[in-house]
Amino acid sequence: MTHIITSLCVRDRGCIEVCPVECIVPGHPIAEWPWMYIDPDTCIDCGACIPECPFEAIFTEDEVPTAYTAKGDEYISLVGLSGHFEGTNHFGKKVILDTVRKLEAGEVLDLTVDIQPNYEFFKTGPGYSANDHDDKDAPVDKDV
Repeated sequence: MTHIITSLCVRDRGCIEVCPVECIVPGHPIAEWPWMYIDPDTCIDCGACIPECPFEAIFTEDEVPTAYTAKGDEYISLVGLSGHFEGTNHFGKKVILDTVRKLEAGEVLDLTVDIQPNYEFFKTGPGYSANDHDDKDAPVDKDV
């Protein structure tokens, strides 16, 4: 069993800091891989990342909700969306994403569709090579 980061992720990075096996990688390029991703082959299922996520975007794989009810004022980040998000991450650095949509309170989403991208990121996507482009101290507003 692994943990899954869902499309509720808006790149806070706190999860990366607490992972004891360094299996969480920020997606790159952001326009194609807008979240953080957990390597299912390396994750030891410790759960340290779950409470660290201020957006409650991380679940154990078998607990990813099929009917997640939005509280409101949350964002979903998916390739193809064109909404705008600005905030600050765990390090106080600016985060700007243009692949988001603000959720309405009571809106119900199936987040299980977010499971496969976590696997694909490491099988056919950039995987750990995305770390080569990562600068945790730089603002997250464009791909470098």
